[in-house]
Amino acid sequence: MLILLPPSEGKADAGTGRRWTPDRLSLPELNPARERVLDALVALSAGPDEQAARSALGLSEGQRGELRRNARLREAATAPVERLYTGVLYEALDLASLPAAAQRAARRSILISSGLWGAVRLADRIPPYRCPIGARLPEVGALSAYWRRELTPAVDGAAGRGPVLDLRSGAYAATWTPRGELAERTVTVRVLHEREVDGVPVRSVVSHFNKATKGRLVRDLLVAGARPRTAAELVGTLRELKHTVLEQGTAAGRVRQVDVVVTDL
Repeated sequence: MLILLPPSEGKADAGTGRRWTPDRLSLPELNPARERVLDALVALSAGPDEQAARSALGLSEGQRGELRRNARLREAATAPVERLYTGVLYEALDLASLPAAAQRAARRSILISSGLWGAVRLADRIPPYRCPIGARLPEVGALSAYWRRELTPAVDGAAGRGPVLDLRSGAYAATWTPRGELAERTVTVRVLHEREVDGVPVRSVVSHFNKATKGRLVRDLLVAGARPRTAAELVGTLRELKHTVLEQGTAAGRVRQVDVVVTDL
């Protein structure tokens, strides 16, 4: 099973180990594309037009330190991805507290989207950075379109023959779209919050807590040692783990879309 996650805007403040080198990252076929984005990001962040750089990266005036950090990425200390990302999803997943077998499974099965690196695994070492997928970089252009051209062969290969649980959101989901038979093996999740209004159950899409729910889904699968062989088995496993899962109608050759309903946020 391949589990696709979005990155986290929240990151550790600094790395603790050796400098970044491309030959140590997973999916090495992406290294030329990573180098182009890294060169463009460093040049933009170190350039004379600070306002343009902040605008391209969605930074406020008070976040100038992010530009300085980006400008030094090639010399910066690194940390494993599993310790670098600190946002809501990763707090709910709480990798450090998982049993050893579940941690090993997480490092094998999880692939994380990134505006800078394309995709990384939990054990990969990278420096803290700021490069949202919505950025547009000189010589590279819009990152969402750039990675859409580069990622398909690598992610298709990482998917292997098993199911894919795609928990990415927004523009990150647009960087890789499964086709044909692979699409039929892919499951996407929408999180709905159910509450009672005037005695009637009402369901609505949640945003912030959507991330926490997805983190808990992944954690439950890893702790259970789940090894589904098909998309149907994956959906069945989520139900066995006491999640309320509602399936939407899916046409042949399309991604399997499900809703996970929660009552507590």
